[in-house]
Amino acid sequence: MKLFKNILLTFVFFNLGFVNFSNAKPIPGSFADLAERLMPSVVNISTTQTIKTNANQLPFQFPPGSPFEEMFKDFNQPTERKASSLGSGFIINKDGTIVTNNHVINNAEDIVVRVGDKEYEAKVLGADPYSDLAVLKIDTNEKFTPVKFGNSDKARVGDWVVAIGNPFGLGGTVTSGIISARNRDINLTRYDDFIQTDASINQGNSGGPLFNLDGDVIGINTAIIAPGQSGSIGIGFAIPSNAASNVITQLIKYGETKRGWLGVRIQQVTKEIADVEKLKNTEGALVASVGEKSPAKKAGLKAGDIILKFDGKKIDTMRALPKLVSNTEVGKTVELEIWRDKKLITKKLTLGRLESSDDFKEENKKTKTETKTKDTEVKTLKITVRNTNSKDIQDRKLEKNLKGVLITSISSKSVVAGMLRVGDIIIEVQKNKVLNSKQLNQLIESIYKKGEQTLLLTIINRNNQRRYLGVKTN
Repeated sequence: MKLFKNILLTFVFFNLGFVNFSNAKPIPGSFADLAERLMPSVVNISTTQTIKTNANQLPFQFPPGSPFEEMFKDFNQPTERKASSLGSGFIINKDGTIVTNNHVINNAEDIVVRVGDKEYEAKVLGADPYSDLAVLKIDTNEKFTPVKFGNSDKARVGDWVVAIGNPFGLGGTVTSGIISARNRDINLTRYDDFIQTDASINQGNSGGPLFNLDGDVIGINTAIIAPGQSGSIGIGFAIPSNAASNVITQLIKYGETKRGWLGVRIQQVTKEIADVEKLKNTEGALVASVGEKSPAKKAGLKAGDIILKFDGKKIDTMRALPKLVSNTEVGKTVELEIWRDKKLITKKLTLGRLESSDDFKEENKKTKTETKTKDTEVKTLKITVRNTNSKDIQDRKLEKNLKGVLITSISSKSVVAGMLRVGDIIIEVQKNKVLNSKQLNQLIESIYKKGEQTLLLTIINRNNQRRYLGVKTN
């Protein structure tokens, strides 16, 4: 009897295990059928643009005031060269509408799309640098094979995925892997919510699709972590299809995005802040400031408020709020749950449009100004510098009003070689504040003309530490 019970128990456990495995998705024996079906919908993208350079073409430099400067001035004129880049994309409409990354086609003068063995010219229907997405249209009346978006919210860690793209310009290349993680924030865009995968993704895969085993696009391959530019190490990131599809729809319809706008600057709720505010958990988004004439201002939000819920959705972390707001329809009235003065209150407001806000226009203006920032040569020190900008201040968490110039290169023959490093910021010379590159040149030239033997530089080093440096001029 005892033997019978043991046999029965073993049989039950065996069957339980069998049931569990039978409920799991089977490991695919091959991706061949899937790849064959999807390949016609994945495209290779090549772009060209003109790059202007002001680099000195001579292997040497003349001292200031040398008569040879005039003779060889033509060698230092700006030069132009054509640069090309490669990427991937996928067809979402039989008329040849294509999705890719913004950084694949940004500043491109010509865009050529290769579908199978044929090449076509394409134009940009709309692009959004904030989500790194772009939509192209092939210039032809031919019909193509499209793919459709899947529900990326249903994608689970451990699910099989297939990436198809154009790595290193090799053309249609298929790689497979699994979803390694969800909701990754790598500080690449303001709306980071990436799917992480170990499917091999390399340079040229950008803009290509990440498919599930049903052949639906659940992500757009966008970035990899590659220490030392060593290529794929199994850590790639894709924009989830659910987040991308809303942006893509707007780009097709309007040629631009229309995102919801709240009008607040926010920061993380730390444990210390939660303790002071008597919050049980470190959740929500702390309002650091409220924009003038913003929907938040009109609704009565104040600095110090902690937004816990937006339109019925819980704000687990600060980063969750911008994503929710941007994906909400402009003009919609939403309710916010707010923690203020250790009490829970509610506020209703009507969302504005981010792209129409003064904050957005100012940020856009700064970005364009910063893009035009050029390197300036400081001949007396044999270094090149550029003006610091708001991105430097934000990335390095420097004082908001900091002025100075950032060192971009140092000649081995410079008097500061070995003393200063690329990335250091010069903020003062002889205790005179440095406002920009032009003024720095003027300051140093005047000091040299006076015959002073030492420069006293005040710098912010790459570790953001303020330092004084005495430099002998000869």
